Amino acid sequence: MKLGVFIVVFGGKTLQEALDKIKELGLDAVEIGTGNYPGDAFCKVDELLNEENKLKNFKKEFEKRGLEISALSCHGNPLHPDKKIAESHREVQRKTILLAEKLGIPRIITFSGCPGDSENAKFPNWVTCPWPGDFSEILKWQWEKVVIPFWKEEVEFARKHNVNQICLEMHPGFVVYNPETLLKLRDACGEEIGANFDPSHLFWQGIDPIAAVRKLKGAIYHVHAKDTKINPYTASINGVLDTKSYLDEENRSWIFRTVGYGHGYEFWNDFVSTLRMVGYDGVLSIEHEDSLMSGEEGLRKAIEFLKNVLIKEPKPKVWWT
Repeated sequence: MKLGVFIVVFGGKTLQEALDKIKELGLDAVEIGTGNYPGDAFCKVDELLNEENKLKNFKKEFEKRGLEISALSCHGNPLHPDKKIAESHREVQRKTILLAEKLGIPRIITFSGCPGDSENAKFPNWVTCPWPGDFSEILKWQWEKVVIPFWKEEVEFARKHNVNQICLEMHPGFVVYNPETLLKLRDACGEEIGANFDPSHLFWQGIDPIAAVRKLKGAIYHVHAKDTKINPYTASINGVLDTKSYLDEENRSWIFRTVGYGHGYEFWNDFVSTLRMVGYDGVLSIEHEDSLMSGEEGLRKAIEFLKNVLIKEPKPKVWWT
């Protein structure tokens, strides 16, 4: 396995400054944002697609430091009922696929998206219960008329451009938010659909990430290293569906934390071991979203923690059996 970082944590630096820092920290890989929610501060897709010299120089910055690009990330909502938003996010997604092809990277990362409740909707409608029956009707319409047709087209586009891993991050607010919904979309659209597995989004839904890894065997294409801390007092009263600001840390039912500050070595050792058992030996990409800790401090602590957890050497020949 390799240790990487989602480069957005270095906002304010140039690409060269960020990569120098990443190399200094002893990391192996970099996940690059190409637009939509992550922004494109380090990767101007149009320039790289249209100017060969800029593409060549971009690649050299990574190569000369011995850094791998683990994925291109364009998290967005290409199913948004506002057509301007949907078209913009889809355009970035497709350009990201084209750039991945040019760079020889087989994977992109995004969200599944979430439609509204009808063709006339203005805002996304994330359905979380089957009753009253209106909600079941909305969910049926979303999947049959919007979600599956859209992703069938995107999978076909990706196939044509040598991108065989569309890594969807399971996240509430979007139609793919847990293993069941990920596999539902994968079954409908093809094996190009897989997971960017982020345990932090599963913790706060009450999902066991270890069980989820086992369920998704063969469908995990990239992994985020991010933690979540549940506030047992608040969650026991209000549950985990919490709409308070992420900055209201004291009163929320849960908050995102730097790796090791939500769960200790017992979980993370089991997590990386289970990933290896199901066949994933790729990159763990650190994503910093801890509001109690600066990006630099959070990243350093995560690296120190994960270096003790990561399994880097190949599996041994079992001489004892």
